[in-house]
Amino acid sequence: MGVISLRLKDKDIDRIEELSRQEHKDKSTIARELLEYGWEFLMVRYYKDGKLSLEGLAKKLDISISEAIDVLAKLGIQAPIEYEDYLKGFEMFKDK
Repeated sequence: MGVISLRLKDKDIDRIEELSRQEHKDKSTIARELLEYGWEFLMVRYYKDGKLSLEGLAKKLDISISEAIDVLAKLGIQAPIEYEDYLKGFEMFKDK
């Protein structure tokens, strides 16, 4: 794991400290989680704006395509395939 040092605005430090208290986690963990959430948000936005394909989104998030569809659904973004197609793909996968 690498180490990075950066300067943050006081309000950003206050937010990290507040979350640290609320979540009962250390500040470094909170900062790493916020970076991960930010990355996911940005990649989903790229997908929604047509800058990433579903496969590209899955690769950027290091998850399967079905997990990417679940992420999109959780955020209320329409999946690019019909539910029946998803079930057919699941059945084909299950048979192998």
